[in-house]
Formats: sequence, C-alpha cells, structure tokens
Amino acid sequence: MAYVRKDAGMLTKTERRRFVRALLEVKRRGEYEEFVRMHIEYFSADGEHGLRAAHMAPSFLPWHRRFLLELERALRRVDSSVTVPYWDWTRDRTTTSAPWTADLLGGNGRRSDHQVTTGPFAHREGDWPITTGVTDLKFLTRDLGRRRARIDLPTKSELEWALKDPVYDMAPWNSTVPRGFRNKLEGWGGGRGATSWHNHNRVHRWVGGTILGGASVNDPVFWLHHAFVDLQWHRWQLRHRRARYLPATPPGQDDEQYARIVARHQTLPPWDVTPDELEDVSHIYRYA
Repeated sequence: MAYVRKDAGMLTKTERRRFVRALLEVKRRGEYEEFVRMHIEYFSADGEHGLRAAHMAPSFLPWHRRFLLELERALRRVDSSVTVPYWDWTRDRTTTSAPWTADLLGGNGRRSDHQVTTGPFAHREGDWPITTGVTDLKFLTRDLGRRRARIDLPTKSELEWALKDPVYDMAPWNSTVPRGFRNKLEGWGGGRGATSWHNHNRVHRWVGGTILGGASVNDPVFWLHHAFVDLQWHRWQLRHRRARYLPATPPGQDDEQYARIVARHQTLPPWDVTPDELEDVSHIYRYA
C-alpha cells in the first residue's frame, strides 16, 4: 500500500517529532553523509564536460525523485511511520511559518555569521555537525529572504507559469531552454540577479546559506523543498496526461548534447533505473 507525504504545515506535533528524530538518527549512523557526497558528485553544470544527470538537464526531476526515495527509505528503516513532508513555499512564505519552527527545522541564521541557533539542527545542539561539504563551515547556515539583497519566494502564478506548459522539455536540453515544464520549474532564466531565478532555483536563493551549491543537502529543508518540486511534477502529469518525459531517444553523435543527457529509456546514474520507470511511483507514495 502506498504511503502518504504530507504538507509540513499540516503535520501534528508527534509527526514533526518523529520525522526529526529519524533524520537525526540517519545522521548519527553516518548514512546522511552519503547523500551529501552523492549530490556534490552529481552537481554538474552546462559548461562542464560529461553527463549531466541531476541538474540543468531533463533528468532533473526523475533524479531527485529517486534521491528523495533513497532518503525516505533510510528514514523508514528508523521509523516506518515517517515520510518526507513537503514545504509549500507558495503558501508558507514567512521566516516564522512552517517549516521554520523550533520543533521542525529551526529558524533563520543569526546576523553575524548566519549560523542557525534554534531548533534541533542548530550547531549548539551537537546533533548536526557539517562534516561533508564544499566549505570549511561546520555549522548550518541560513539567510532567509536575503537581508542585504531581498528576494521573494515564487508565487502561485509563477508556479502556474511552469505547470501550464504542455511540453516536458526540449532541445538543447539544458539551462538555456526558454520553454518546457522542466526548466521553468528548475528555474534557469536569462538576465542577472533575482529575475533570472525561477521556482526551484529561487527557493534555494531565498533560503540562502548552506543550501546554496553542491552540498545543499546539508540543510534538511532540501528534502522538504524537493518533495514540493516532486509534487509539481505529479500535478503536471495529471494536467497533461498524454505528455511524457523527453527526450524519448538519445541525441545523435552530431548533437552537442550527445552523451550529456539521459533519454527516457536510458539508465539514470548512479542507479539502475530509467526516467521511464520513475514517471509513475503511485504504488510507492502519494501526496496528501
């Protein structure tokens, strides 16, 4: 039977406590660092050589869907009642609303160094040391809303802009694509500054601190954010029932994206699974 992922703002006190405890236990066991290392390894951009599986590519959505499932399985080995909640950033838009409560993810970082000092993941609690990253910082940091250069979370209308696009993705299958649901949701745009970040990308920028860059998994809000992104893929599929993951076949050898992206029936590294197999996971979980 499929289990249920719930809105973080609707979790009971008991559900919040059990989710936090399971996450801290996965960290204590040393398993969490593997998720951080994996995300760093697959944090490749357009300008780099080789395959792009996780970002700036069509497989952004199925890659993170499987990534979420791996973390969720680790949590459920600790507590079978736990699932990954989602953060609806079109509704919970303040620095004190869910998930930024003391009994869930804690709040904003302090002004001096952006260190998070509240909640179960605060450095002073001793349960969430940053041991794997791309900087030397050993504590979780956040700069919600960016104090020095304010930025807003995406709105419902901005999310709708992505959801109404009937095409999953299109050539050249990277961050420059002006149309297609995938890139509109992932959020790479033209120009500079806040106007060039849409939906998923802008949320990372709004949270700030640890969640910026390849080691973004070190902030547990990563999972709640990507669960909401995954929910949008599900909603897009319901709206455009005949639409499928694209490209259906790999680009040819004369294409600049040859061997750089994952087609529908190709294996999605580092797992032995294809985007086609991840399009429907309703037998595993559903959203409340």
